[in-house]
Amino acid sequence: MHIAEGFLPPVHAAVWTCAAAPFVVHGARAVVVQVRENPRSRLLLGAAGAFTFVLSAIKLPSVTGSSSHPTGTGLGAVLFKPPVMAFLGTVVLLFQALLLAHGGLTTLGANAFSMAVVGPWVGYAAFRLTGRLGGGLSLSVFFAMMLADLSTYCTTSVQIALAFPDPQSGVLGAVTKFLSIFAVTQIPLAIAEGLLGVLVFRVLRTVATPELRDLGVLRREKGAVDA
Repeated sequence: MHIAEGFLPPVHAAVWTCAAAPFVVHGARAVVVQVRENPRSRLLLGAAGAFTFVLSAIKLPSVTGSSSHPTGTGLGAVLFKPPVMAFLGTVVLLFQALLLAHGGLTTLGANAFSMAVVGPWVGYAAFRLTGRLGGGLSLSVFFAMMLADLSTYCTTSVQIALAFPDPQSGVLGAVTKFLSIFAVTQIPLAIAEGLLGVLVFRVLRTVATPELRDLGVLRREKGAVDA
């Protein structure tokens, strides 16, 4: 992630585009509903997209034809839920492909599926599960950010392995090889992203408490009145 332009065989690129498309279309509708029902969340929505753009633009060379970097989608998934991030993440990937030559248009569907679909859903599931197990908000955000990152790279490893299986050990061997290569850079990056997410969320609790309550991320205390 991001898989480079032209790296995937055309059939694989088309299949991943078809797999990501329904999530992106649903996400676009979710964004429209979000803005219509909660207009004051627009600033946070823009901030979530910008946060994802900046973090995922920081890249380190990794597997041939791909790169390692934070993703930033976990925070947006916590704030707005995964469908919104499917659309925002795809827009981010599109702009990065066009403006930064980071990723590509033919691989946009594959990159969107891993970073904008799988990552946010895994991150949001981690956020909810950690909360139900008694973890505080900071711990929940940490695991959401970290696992959204790691799950993106696990998915990318599978995508590349399906396209280029190992001659001896097949797809499973290729997945193992790519995961082991990604792990060198991605595990510390994911931990760092989780810690950064906690810091950003603490700032948001200070400056955007009413908006976080509207989104259901923070509970509204009895008698609390928002400005």
